[in-house]
Parts: sequence; structure tokens; C-alpha cells
Amino acid sequence: MSQSLIYRNRAVYELLMRGLYGRHYAARYSAIAGLVPDGAEVVDVCCGPATLYTRYLRAKSVDYTGLDLNKGFVAGVARAGGRGLVWNMRSDTPLPEADYVIMQASLYHFLPEPGPVLDRMLAAASKAVIVAEPVRNLATSRNRILATVGRRFTNAGDGRQAHRFTEATLDEFFGRYEPRIAQRSLIAGGREKLYVLSA
Repeated sequence: MSQSLIYRNRAVYELLMRGLYGRHYAARYSAIAGLVPDGAEVVDVCCGPATLYTRYLRAKSVDYTGLDLNKGFVAGVARAGGRGLVWNMRSDTPLPEADYVIMQASLYHFLPEPGPVLDRMLAAASKAVIVAEPVRNLATSRNRILATVGRRFTNAGDGRQAHRFTEATLDEFFGRYEPRIAQRSLIAGGREKLYVLSA
């Protein structure tokens, strides 16, 4: 399936993200990077253009692997000094093992049932799984034009994703993992919610 423009061009992707998050753009990455110690092994699921690595984790000398369906994004990871793998998260293939397995702003791609994806992340992590997911979205905006744009430009290569989490539905989903939850908090000006699950 044809990818949306934002997934075909790193510059467009970053520009859109900066527009969406405004002054909270850097905070969404630093909140996650602050949880990863120097030298850790990291698998970044649905890594996109790997901004988390290039701007925040590379300086910490992590052993980084970025997984994404987008071949262009994966090639960019390799050019930046990490390990990039083309990966379809809808398959049942076990993920590469690492200390920390991270997913940022991508869990909604697997609605209505993202449980199997998170379960594979937990199976691959030796220390923690870190998930940050938007709970305020263009696609659920009351402005019909913004909502339409948000729904139509989210095809990462496997179809449009019309559904999104709210804070309530995200909390409900993570409720099934309650014994593993070590931390939860709103980040990026309340636009994303961060969950840390013990491995």
C-alpha cells in the first residue's frame, strides 16, 4: 500500500511532529532517553526516522536497533551508526532481545488489539518496556478538517489508521498489565502518556 507523504520523507515527518508538539517536541524524546542508561541495549520498535537515537541516545553509546516497515527510515538508522532492520510488527516473529524495548507514538497502528505486539516487546526485554503513546490526537479533533487530515496521512505502509487512543482507553488497555507497571505519567505537555513496564 502506498505510504502517506509523511512516511516517505524524513524532513516532512519531522516538520509535522514539530508542528504538532510545538515547544514540547524535545520533551517527548528526552522523557524516554532519560530512562535509558549509558551503554544499554535498545530495540526501538516502529522507530521512524530514529530521532530518539540520533539526537538523544547515540551520545549515550547505546547498542541501538531500530525496527520499521519503512526501508528509507531503516537505511537512515544504518547511516547514523545504529542497526536498522525492516520489520513487520504484524508478523509473529520474535523481536530481537535487548535491555530496553521502546515504542513511541505507534501503538495505535495495531488497534483494535495491540496486546500481541506489547507481549512480544515484553518477551524481548530483559529490563523494561517503554511505551509513549499520544492521547491527544489530530484524528480525534473536534475540528472536522483537522480530524480528516489526521486520519488520512497516517499510512505507514500497511493501510490508514483511523483509530486512536484517548487517555481513558490507553489506561484501560494497560490495566491488564498492572502488575508490571513501574511508572506512568503524562509527557510532552499532556499530549502523550508514558508507560514503563518491568520485564
